[in-house]
Amino acid sequence: MKAIRRFTVRPVLPEPLRPLSDLARNLRWSWHAETRELFQSVDPERWAASGGDPVRLLGSVPPTRLAELAEDRRFLRRLAAVEGDLHDYMTGDRWYQAQPDELPAAIAYFSPEFGVTAALPQYSGGLGILAGDHLKSASDLGVPLIGVGLLYRHGYFRQTLSRDGWQQEHYPVLDPNELPLVLLEEPDGTPAQVALALPGGKQLHARIWQAQVGRVPLLMLDSDVEENDFGERGVTDRLYGGGSEHRLLQEMLLGIGGVRAVRTYCRLTGHPGPEVFHTNEGHAGFLGLERIAELCADGLDFDSALEAVRAGTVFTTHTPVPAGIDRFDRELVARHFGPDAELPRIDVERILRLGIETYPGGEPNLFNMAVMGLRLAQRANGVSLLHGNVSREMFSGLWPGFDADEVPITSVTNGVHAPTWVAPEVFRLGARQIGVQRAEDALTVGGSDRWDAVADIPDQEIWELRRGLREQLVTEVRERLRASWRQRGAATAELGWIDGVLDPDVLTIGFARRVPSYKRLTLMLRDRDRLMDLLLHPERPVQIVVAGKAHPADDGGKRLVQELVRFADDPRVRHRIVFLPDYGMAMAQKLYPGCDIWLNNPLRPLEACGTSGMKAALNGCLNLSVLDGWWDEWFQPDFGWSIPTADGVATDPDHRDDIEAAALYDLLEQRVTPRFYERGRSGLPDRWLEMVRQTLSLLGPKVLAGRMVREYVERLYSPAALAHRSMDPDTARGLAQWKGRVRAEWPGVTVDHVETSASEALAELGTTLGLRVRVGLGGLGPDDVDVQVVSGRVDEEDRIGDATIVPLKPVGSPERDGRWVYEGALSLDRTGPFGYTVRILPAHRLLASSAELGLVAGPSEELVEAAGLLMR
Repeated sequence: MKAIRRFTVRPVLPEPLRPLSDLARNLRWSWHAETRELFQSVDPERWAASGGDPVRLLGSVPPTRLAELAEDRRFLRRLAAVEGDLHDYMTGDRWYQAQPDELPAAIAYFSPEFGVTAALPQYSGGLGILAGDHLKSASDLGVPLIGVGLLYRHGYFRQTLSRDGWQQEHYPVLDPNELPLVLLEEPDGTPAQVALALPGGKQLHARIWQAQVGRVPLLMLDSDVEENDFGERGVTDRLYGGGSEHRLLQEMLLGIGGVRAVRTYCRLTGHPGPEVFHTNEGHAGFLGLERIAELCADGLDFDSALEAVRAGTVFTTHTPVPAGIDRFDRELVARHFGPDAELPRIDVERILRLGIETYPGGEPNLFNMAVMGLRLAQRANGVSLLHGNVSREMFSGLWPGFDADEVPITSVTNGVHAPTWVAPEVFRLGARQIGVQRAEDALTVGGSDRWDAVADIPDQEIWELRRGLREQLVTEVRERLRASWRQRGAATAELGWIDGVLDPDVLTIGFARRVPSYKRLTLMLRDRDRLMDLLLHPERPVQIVVAGKAHPADDGGKRLVQELVRFADDPRVRHRIVFLPDYGMAMAQKLYPGCDIWLNNPLRPLEACGTSGMKAALNGCLNLSVLDGWWDEWFQPDFGWSIPTADGVATDPDHRDDIEAAALYDLLEQRVTPRFYERGRSGLPDRWLEMVRQTLSLLGPKVLAGRMVREYVERLYSPAALAHRSMDPDTARGLAQWKGRVRAEWPGVTVDHVETSASEALAELGTTLGLRVRVGLGGLGPDDVDVQVVSGRVDEEDRIGDATIVPLKPVGSPERDGRWVYEGALSLDRTGPFGYTVRILPAHRLLASSAELGLVAGPSEELVEAAGLLMR
């Protein structure tokens, strides 16, 4: 019989065991080994059955066992020690508290997904895992972050395979009462709520659940509440599910409702209000509109409120392709804002102008969430050096007249939370070398350029560690493979072959990620005969573990999964290559440490960063990757291999895949497998172990999320907080009025005449030229602009590269016709073809970048032609 109603019955813990409840509700247990070991000792079998989830564990332990533990002095001593450690962690000063006072009192960090632990399945892939690692590292560093997301009642999806290898999706219902969450409540005990106005007089209500991620609260909005109609209850049903309006409502709830949730949380708890708002990808961009509405309600006009909001906003873009950005029909957006819906006091046209693609090549009828994110944030970044370059090119239309390298988008390369992803065995090896506390600090705070202590670990210990981790992976793979085949309909009697799948002494390659086409899951299958030869080589075999989910609506991705699965089902190779369904955090934590090689072969430059290889590297796994994302930035032959790419524009995709697959096979055959199997005098693979050592000592400190979060604090959060503090209402009004005046007068800003002391087109290195420039400033004055000479080597088309910028100074008063004269010196500091030009930019002390307004004035075509070689 099926129950008509479901309850969650929580255990009543004996008084001495009450701290277990607090320990279970703080997700620090997910990266703190002693806490997990304590829970495991409560009941090892039930701990395994719960998937390592303390909340589920405590809900299943019999009262008799709890009574035993309440009398167990040894257990209670361990409990007191772990409880005391958490108290010290939560209350003591950390890295952030030792920094200068001007740092922000609080930062709100918005993301559509968070991958904190497998026990809270609210992520689909790299964006969510990155967001979870950001929260955890902020906690370790003491950064006063507040996370904001949605609580999806079905999460992303669970993946199984049909008998013929087709991906199947399952959406188990998540009960928040069975998750490590607490409901945020008003002082009278009623659930705290936020509400959004919808067209037609309806409302969208949401409760606020809180997950405690160490020191960081994570607020998650849940629309499945009784006050909503059926349609509105389903707004937070699935991550990245539903049609366009469904996604728009999710993003309005995340951005607008998220700001309201933060205000509610701060009111109820006394937490300082955020001075900086960080938008992790465009999905949360509407948060800026809500903050503008707040300031308008306090008496500011829209333009002034926009300046105040921009000052304290940071926007991070994660996509290197326009197709990866959410875009909505402008009519759909217009229907959900204005007098009959949300933010009724703000003119809908002002809202639309923030997101409409008004630049060349844009779609003026589409509302672009990333474009809005950039227009609402004074500071923006990509997630690797290469991705920063790609982003500046991709969004350069928002800053017409500027070279791509001047587009105000910087980069902070992603990192990973080492305590989450480093295998306990790897940590223990490091702790034996330098001590537990120093090892913890090295993994969390970071700050050193290299981990020199790795050099002192004997080769034998490293090799034994790596083999032990490989052996654990083999056991894990066989268990998961057996479960997968049973789900596919196989009988137990058919599965005896699984006991021979993988070998702990064979070179093991890992490939696991989402399955969009650009990540090329099946590149390894381009030449199946060569792959089979690699897998079955008599002296130097390889084995491959593959995992990944295709988006439920992506049939092309599902076909790639099926193609890989069918190859792995072949009885000739199924002991050497496996596909594991339902890739997630729990699987990943076994997979990264157990592999010897982490393979990554995206189409360059479509991988914004790609952090899975970082997690593998922290465990001594070597990377074999296309030079894309973070690998393009940090690759060295000392600790991995780069797969050559066929980047020629004339190369068709199939031919490109053939070339790059052949390069991959060549590397594996000629360089990777010989190095793994080659033995030195000690009987160990000396050259391989040296690469493992270099990976740990040189890559390890770079790939830490602690390094990443410190960069965000120092380069983005701190400047944003200072800008926010300077933007009082009068200052915001003044800046908005100045920008309005500059935009109105800019058509009258001109470069009219340029004179130089050079009389010929040839000059000697070291020569200094005098420049005299006449400019028109319209109704503006010298205080409103910078007049600059831009110089450097020129190419065949007279484009200036590696430019040097020198400001020119006004001389005296304006001439009778209102023109101003500027003078300065130009040093010819490079040989070869050399050129310069003159330009005028808006200038104000509160601008974060001279390109901020997207305005620039330069010499006319006629003036350029008249100037000769040096002006080209």
